[in-house]
Amino acid sequence: MTRRNPFPTALPFLPEKRSLRTLRQAAAECQGCDLYRNATQTVFGDGDPHAELMFVGEQPGNDEDLQGKPFVGPSGRLLRKAAAEAGLDPDRIYITNVVKHFRWEPRGKRRIHKKPSEAQMAACLPWLHAEIEQVRPRGLVCLGATAAQALLGKDFRVSRQRGELVTSPLAELVLATVHPSAILRAPDDETRALETRRFVEDLTVMARALRRGRPRAAEVHAPLR
Repeated sequence: MTRRNPFPTALPFLPEKRSLRTLRQAAAECQGCDLYRNATQTVFGDGDPHAELMFVGEQPGNDEDLQGKPFVGPSGRLLRKAAAEAGLDPDRIYITNVVKHFRWEPRGKRRIHKKPSEAQMAACLPWLHAEIEQVRPRGLVCLGATAAQALLGKDFRVSRQRGELVTSPLAELVLATVHPSAILRAPDDETRALETRRFVEDLTVMARALRRGRPRAAEVHAPLR
């Protein structure tokens, strides 16, 4: 007997007629993997529906799970501040995550982030691909290794290609950098300040490319699934 896959796919939950509104409504009922069981709610993308730039993180955190919107906690505040310093308008971006439910484990009274599995990410990717198709951003920034590898392939390494524009069918301009939460976990203020400056520099690469057109990019073969 074939063992049933416990993480099928979100595809059956996607609406036939698609817009960001109908996708958001349908995602609220998604049971494409088991993460919905322990999450407060689905956390769909949010922002300018006609945004030129889209940011993609890994998954919602505790604050996002409770409020129902992505990047509303400390990471989101850091992201918006860095984006503004890089010359990007924080009100004209769209922000989302690869995974739409918060995966966590208990630690005392706290809920601590736990990285989603590859199967859970694969199950949830149809929502992200649908968002990209609706927003059609010129630029896309992957925040952190999980988002970068989910969208650019398992061989992609943020440590090697951070801040570089790469070729991808996802958007005209694609770049990966660290997740803001990694900066917030820096061991001291000096390191945090240094990493924040590097983060702003990465976003400045995207800001300049959006203004001036696409420079020559490194080659990455990662077909949109």
